Amino acid sequence: MAVPTEETVRNIVEVATVEFAAKGFSGARVDEIAAQTHTSKRMIYYHFGGKEELYLAVLEATFRKVRIAEAALRLGDLPPEEGARKLVRFRFDYHHKNPMFVRLVMNENIHEAGFLSRSNTHALLNVNSPAIEAIRTVYEPGCRQGVFRPGLDLIDIHLLISSLSFFRVSNRHTFSLNFNRDIGSPADTARMRENVVEMVLRYLKPAKA
Repeated sequence: MAVPTEETVRNIVEVATVEFAAKGFSGARVDEIAAQTHTSKRMIYYHFGGKEELYLAVLEATFRKVRIAEAALRLGDLPPEEGARKLVRFRFDYHHKNPMFVRLVMNENIHEAGFLSRSNTHALLNVNSPAIEAIRTVYEPGCRQGVFRPGLDLIDIHLLISSLSFFRVSNRHTFSLNFNRDIGSPADTARMRENVVEMVLRYLKPAKA
């Protein structure tokens, strides 16, 4: 059997990302992924080992992609408050522009992170620790300069940003239906984007006397 090229493997992961995001792990079909990538189910299993391993490869690639994009922000070159604003806007925009990322995270939470927990521990740390380091890059200098209040937990900050950015994508349709307003519209998105930035910055800054 011919060994798949790097480009073929990348294409399989990209197509599988769409399939798993749309249908979840149970609903996704490797036969469909093979058909769309002009490969074979046998070749996919030969390279990845099975459906579960392919799904895990998709999850790891998905998290790695956002961290690589985040690393390119060069937050350390900016004043702390400006860097924090840029980071929050980036994460808000990333969730908004990548609903497949949100769907994959939702699907994996349905499985209680059962698949992702099987990933190599060091690989997972290498993929996700930059998310915390990005916050540290702006938060710690901000504390030293008196711009931000000390003593906050970096993971708490990450959770706050993620929650405010994630919910409006994951719950857009039910929320929009319940309140008769499309929270994904350009106007709502632009307003909420700046609201999220201000909420996070107010959390980071010292209380006014």
